[in-house]
Amino acid sequence: MRNLQRHLILPAAGALLALLACGRQAAAPEAPPLPTAKVRLAAPAQGDGGGWIAVTLSATQRATLSTRLAASVRKVHVNEGQRVAAGELLVSLADDDLQAGLKAAQAAVDAAGAQYRRIEALLKQDAAIPAEMDGATTQLAQAQAAVAQIKANLGYTQVRAPFAGVVQNRMVSEGAFVGPGAPLVDLEGQGALELVGSLSEGEAAGLKIGQKLPFEADGHAGVAEITALATGGDPVSHRGTLRARVLKGKDALRSGSFARLKLPETQAQGPAGLFVPRTALVQRGELTGVFVARDGKAEMHWLSLGEAQGDRIPVRAGLAANLQVIDTPEALVDGQPVEVQR
Repeated sequence: MRNLQRHLILPAAGALLALLACGRQAAAPEAPPLPTAKVRLAAPAQGDGGGWIAVTLSATQRATLSTRLAASVRKVHVNEGQRVAAGELLVSLADDDLQAGLKAAQAAVDAAGAQYRRIEALLKQDAAIPAEMDGATTQLAQAQAAVAQIKANLGYTQVRAPFAGVVQNRMVSEGAFVGPGAPLVDLEGQGALELVGSLSEGEAAGLKIGQKLPFEADGHAGVAEITALATGGDPVSHRGTLRARVLKGKDALRSGSFARLKLPETQAQGPAGLFVPRTALVQRGELTGVFVARDGKAEMHWLSLGEAQGDRIPVRAGLAANLQVIDTPEALVDGQPVEVQR
């Protein structure tokens, strides 16, 4: 028995030693340490007393027109870019069923009216009772209500412009079948313009409705007045909406153009009024950041940035003012040793 145990233990120990030896041979060599990179710090970038946020020019009057009925499109009377007057016919829907129903309802009104007059005459002769008169009155009122309802529905087959403007988009063609609420035509008024954009809670601090701010669009400058300000409306981005009505410079502008609105210094530059030069930025997919020199190593910081001001970019979040930003980081790696050149 003792010999048998010895014969079992010795092969097992040999196999274990062989596995350990193979493991030592297969172990990957350790990666060589990263070389020390010689870097220069970015010069502090200062703002010009204000910053910008991206906004879009939009008409204050804009409507997507639809109908409350399910019907076929009989005719589209307008095309994109066409100017229309208030009340002008834009789209006609098929109304054959409604016209037939209107004739039947009108016939019912005539019959109910004749019955009403007959009962009224008999009542004067004491040949009818008041209950019969009440019934005739109710029947006539119901028939008249049916006519009014059909006429109202007929109005929905004629889609008209609620205001004067320009057709931006027609979404249907003749013969198409549309349902209630289906978009037919986009109409944009030719009156006032407004700037619409999003801003962070920090950018919105201190702003108020009625405040006037300068803006630039299509190479033109103007002034806009804040008409709506909602902060933190998006629970994910924590950004709100700003609307500002264009007061000056609107003659040369067109709806849909991109613009930028100039904010006061405290809003535009964030809490610290911090900027970084464009040459210090590192792009990784959709993320943008900078390397900073800390304790002899390069350390990556991802940033939230504002609207560029030439070669200067305002930092909204992600960077403290006392950190040393590395300029032109090129192929730096997070954690790589660095030596700052003066």
